[in-house]
Amino acid sequence: MPQRYAYLGPQGTFTEAAMRSFPGADEAEHLPYATVPAALDALRRAEVDLAVVALENSVEGSVPTTLDELATGEPLQIVGEAHLPVSFALLVRPGTDLGDIKTVASHPHAQPQCRRWLAENVPHAEWRAATSNAEAAQHVADGHYDAALAGSFAAARYGLSVLAEDIHDVADAVTRFIALRRPGTPPPPTGMDRTTVVAFIGEDHPGALLEILTEFSMRGINLTLIQSRPTGAGLGSYLFWIELEGHVDDARVGEALMGLRRVCADVRFVGSYPRADRVRPEIRRGTHDQDFTEAAAWLASVRSGHA
Repeated sequence: MPQRYAYLGPQGTFTEAAMRSFPGADEAEHLPYATVPAALDALRRAEVDLAVVALENSVEGSVPTTLDELATGEPLQIVGEAHLPVSFALLVRPGTDLGDIKTVASHPHAQPQCRRWLAENVPHAEWRAATSNAEAAQHVADGHYDAALAGSFAAARYGLSVLAEDIHDVADAVTRFIALRRPGTPPPPTGMDRTTVVAFIGEDHPGALLEILTEFSMRGINLTLIQSRPTGAGLGSYLFWIELEGHVDDARVGEALMGLRRVCADVRFVGSYPRADRVRPEIRRGTHDQDFTEAAAWLASVRSGHA
């Protein structure tokens, strides 16, 4: 049977476009889901083999729903990522002009990226939230709203017209999408990898964050993202979503994660996977795998009395 890939639907979303860039997508069966949690739960139940969801946008930052699902929900593992340039179009039913638009629908992450354009071109239109930009286009086609912010590629799918293209307040916006599977052996290291973990602080105290950062700093590991999120256990209870350069199989990364596990109440491994931008980390002197091997050999000789 073909692989089954889940994504935030309906058809015509940016997530679907990103999904099609992952290996095996052309031969896979594509299954749209109404929300990110629904797509991830389908993966957890083994209804699908892979799920693709948005994780981060260069304008609006991280997607809280995705972070929270992966940090505190039943574990899943990131196995790949894709970067997709995002530019919106204003989709309307044929014959609609700008002056006819009283409501504009989109995903909540789309509206802030086009806020100034909307204020200048449809100043009296009210914004309406949709679970995805494609769903917004579907609502316009069904007559519920006057216009939708979505990818121009969604117009033909829903029988809509493109009234304006290349809509944005910030040029060159990019969204990062991740591909997830159920937990297993990570993809092999490529030398251009990213590792994601979630760190839970057991007891809040002065220097708690510094203890976490020190584990990476002393081993020359660059963090590409660190963000705190509430655990849901009560006010003041937070976790840290951490992304770093390198692979769990790298000696410096492995040692840092062991150190992190010692100072935290818990650490969740979310994945080691190839970076979409193919950036190689700068490895500081003394933190190459060979340096760790030689240091371990020296310590063994000291312990055995042969140093």
